[in-house]
Amino acid sequence: MLKTTDNKTIFQVDAFTDEPFKGNPAGVMIITEEMSADRMQNIALEMNLSETAFIIPKETGFSIRYFTPEKEVPLCGHATLASSHIIYELGLKQEHETIDLKAEGGNLTVTKEEDWIVMNFPQYPIQKINIHKDFKRSVGFEPVEMYSSSYDWIIAIAENENEIFNAEPDFELMKRCGLGHTMITSRCDSEEVDFVVRCFAPIAGINEDPVTGSAHCALTPLWSDKLGKTALNSFQLSKRTGRLKVRLNGDRVEIKGKALTIFEAKMKI
Repeated sequence: MLKTTDNKTIFQVDAFTDEPFKGNPAGVMIITEEMSADRMQNIALEMNLSETAFIIPKETGFSIRYFTPEKEVPLCGHATLASSHIIYELGLKQEHETIDLKAEGGNLTVTKEEDWIVMNFPQYPIQKINIHKDFKRSVGFEPVEMYSSSYDWIIAIAENENEIFNAEPDFELMKRCGLGHTMITSRCDSEEVDFVVRCFAPIAGINEDPVTGSAHCALTPLWSDKLGKTALNSFQLSKRTGRLKVRLNGDRVEIKGKALTIFEAKMKI
């Protein structure tokens, strides 16, 4: 049963982890009364998380909108995971039921497998491009390959995991050079993980995103092709870190993660 119908309760959920203060925190609000986009944007700015999601219950599912502190975005993996976690936790859907979400970036379905939440996302197309002349100066290493993908993502592949770990981006320079929405990735040295990634979106007000589910809509087909397998394990090398299980399924990508509610708060305005 829904705990509130006053558009005042907000949750903070750590996504892509089962440990507190790891993974990627997201704000989640369930909207049962009309709320303007301006108010949603102001709430997201107040939360100051990489994304805050607003869920609107419908007759057959839910609509979902995502806001960074600076703008609305069409799709977000960790905020979808956090929102689905709250929907199941509040009993708006039972654990054996599928959650249908309608986002600007596509129609999403979510299911639960024991402690894992499984999200079904659209695959992002990727296209090989020339290596950007200012990339090394902006990010700190010379990539071996570079790709473009949906929503202005740039994907840079490093020679090894150390280059990903040690990268020290100049975020202002990245924005000026047209690299303000970039993920860097490489194969992983561990047998338990297939690839590592870090994601930077200073153009959206997020210098480094702790864990980026939607990036795997492009990374999954990329690494599936390179490694010759459809099921992969990803590790995001941010300060908070995050673990994802992904699978390429036709033109869709399945992204698995865990989540943990950190707090529930009541707005006073």
